[in-house]
Amino acid sequence: MKTPDGIEEIISSRNSSPEEDFLGYSPNEMEYLLYDALGENSPVQFLDDIDDRTLNKMPLFRIVEAYIKIIQREKQIKLTPLGALPRKVITELYDLRFLLDDFIEIGLYKLWKEEDCISIRSARLTAELAGLVRKTNGKLSLTKVAIKLLETNNRQQLFQFFFKAFVNKFPWSYNDGYPEVPVGQFGWAFSVILLGKFGNEVQAGKFYADLYGKAFPNLYTFFQDDSSSEDRQFNRCYSIRTFNRFMLWFGFITIEKKEIISTDNEPIQSTYILSSVFKITS
Repeated sequence: MKTPDGIEEIISSRNSSPEEDFLGYSPNEMEYLLYDALGENSPVQFLDDIDDRTLNKMPLFRIVEAYIKIIQREKQIKLTPLGALPRKVITELYDLRFLLDDFIEIGLYKLWKEEDCISIRSARLTAELAGLVRKTNGKLSLTKVAIKLLETNNRQQLFQFFFKAFVNKFPWSYNDGYPEVPVGQFGWAFSVILLGKFGNEVQAGKFYADLYGKAFPNLYTFFQDDSSSEDRQFNRCYSIRTFNRFMLWFGFITIEKKEIISTDNEPIQSTYILSSVFKITS
């Protein structure tokens, strides 16, 4: 069937036009942002040079870096019968104090197993998804890629391997009790743009959740059957995944915590780390 005259130009024009709900980005730009977030056509890309000073301020990266160096030292690590890291390794990583667990710190429970510290568990699982660590017959060892990166001290590439696996492969829903839906992880780079635009001023998590929800309103439908209000559950899910267990873990933000239990009203502000890692084009 013949395409009506001018229709392709109309569609192209619409897809290239700025959209208010996307903060002025076009549907075409958003497609790159969603499906090739760090690619050459994306509004969000890695900077060419990410220095050691910046990498040293990323708690989750410091954990995974220390973790693979432990494997390098030990040659291999034998997992527990349940497939988790042994307590000795967990304790060594936690004692570095890169990321502290509020409940452990106040003595509510002790660090006995991998599941007691979700940041260490997340780093361990992501390292495997990133192709840095392999599991064979209940034992962990480094891949050739990881060995080479350690030998050449290529921390920037190590970070990029790890970061891409964390945002693209590791399921963020694994770290909370919310539904196994892509809220927060879908369009994570749009949240980076939001933080780059508004992060210099202190904002509540709800401020960002509302803008994220405006850009991706269909995600609200995952919470329609919840006993709590749809907006409240969506906002909390987004805030915990995006801020408490992503951006804070990579040092992109500071959070002024008033309570141990995270909410969507915690004051959030960006750090210099964000602009030291990403190039954001408007």
